Amino acid sequence: MFIRAKTQLRTIRDLLRFAVSRFAEANLFFGHGSASAYDEAVYLILHTLHLPLDRLEPFLDARVTTPELEDVLSVIERRATEKIPAAYLTKEAWLGDFSFYVDERVIIPRSFIAELLQEQLASWIEEPEDIDSALDLCTGSGCLAILLAHAFPNAMIEASDISPAALQVAEKNVADYNLEHRIHLIESDLFAGLQGRQYDLIVTNPPYVGAASMATLPGEYRHEPRNALASGEDGLEATRAILSNAARHLTKRGLLVAEIGHNRDILEQTFREIPFTWLETSTGDEFVFLLNRDQLSAASTD
Repeated sequence: MFIRAKTQLRTIRDLLRFAVSRFAEANLFFGHGSASAYDEAVYLILHTLHLPLDRLEPFLDARVTTPELEDVLSVIERRATEKIPAAYLTKEAWLGDFSFYVDERVIIPRSFIAELLQEQLASWIEEPEDIDSALDLCTGSGCLAILLAHAFPNAMIEASDISPAALQVAEKNVADYNLEHRIHLIESDLFAGLQGRQYDLIVTNPPYVGAASMATLPGEYRHEPRNALASGEDGLEATRAILSNAARHLTKRGLLVAEIGHNRDILEQTFREIPFTWLETSTGDEFVFLLNRDQLSAASTD
C-alpha cells in the first residue's frame, strides 16, 4: 500500500483522504488530543509539512515534493500500524494555547485542570496575585507547573515527579518557557521528598486507572509510561495517599485541586466523610475536585 500510494498521491488533499481512510481501516483510538481520524490526519499532515496548524484550506490543492510525500506517508503508516499516539510522532502536545514537548518518557498532557488554571480558579481564588507558592504534584511533562506560573504571576512553583526521566522532559519545557527562575523540579514519590514544604495551592493529575481498565486499554495508551496511568486495583492508590498527606503541605488558606478520571462515585463512597467540591469543566463536574486544608485536616482525624 505504501509503495502504491507514493506513485498515486500528489496533493495535500490526496494525502488527507488517504490518511483518513488508512486510520479508519486501522481502527485507531483517538484520545490524546484529536477527536476523529479526520482531525488527526489534518494535524499530522500540517505538522509534518511545517504548515500552520490552523490553515488547511489554502494548502489543500498544493502539490507535495517527493521527500515531503515520503515523510507524510511514513508518519501516517507509523500511526496506523504501530498505534503510536500522534503527540509522540510529532513530539508536541497542546493544552489550550500552550504547546509542550513530549515523548514516551511522559504521559501525553490532557488534564481538565488546565481549563481551570486558564481562569485562575476564579471562583475559589479572589486575588491570583496573592498566591505565593504552588505545587504541581506528579508533574510529568511540567505542563501544569507552567500553566500555574502563567496563572499566578507572583507564585514560586515546585513541580515533582517520581520519574527522573519525566523530569528531564519537564526541564526542557520549563526552559522553553524561560521559567527556570520560578519553577523548581523535584524528584519525589508523591509527598515523600517534600517534607516541611507548604503551598498556597497544590494541583495534581496523578495516576488513576484501575487494574481492570488497565487490562483493556487501547494500544495507544500502552505507549505511555505505566506508572503515570496505573494506580492499584481500584484506581485510587495515589489519590488515597494524596488525601492522607496533603493537609500538612498546605498553608492555612491552602487549596488542593485534584483530577481523578472517572472515579468520582467510588471516591465518594470510599471517603464519605470528605466534603468534596466538584469543579465544572468542559465535560462536566465529575473529574476534578477541590478541598481546603481544614476539610482535609478534619477528614484525616475522623
